[in-house]
Amino acid sequence: MNTDAHVNFDAPASLRKWPSFNNERRTDSTGPYSIVDAPLGECIREFMARSAATRHLYDIQTAAQPPLVSAVLSGETVAELARLREFL
Repeated sequence: MNTDAHVNFDAPASLRKWPSFNNERRTDSTGPYSIVDAPLGECIREFMARSAATRHLYDIQTAAQPPLVSAVLSGETVAELARLREFL
């Protein structure tokens, strides 16, 4: 594990939601739309506040911060970053 890894939770980010039907992503649509434009930490909080049953409909777009943060974050990655943030 890289002990020098750092996550900038103040980096600009956007929580996005995919259009859905019957709790499934509609991939035939124009793509996700923005729910919240805020720092990464706030977008993570907003994501985690969503029902676990609907989180698959959301992702977070931000600038990549290798090796821990990719440009588009979803599901388990957001949950891991939320846990990491609690320890910092």
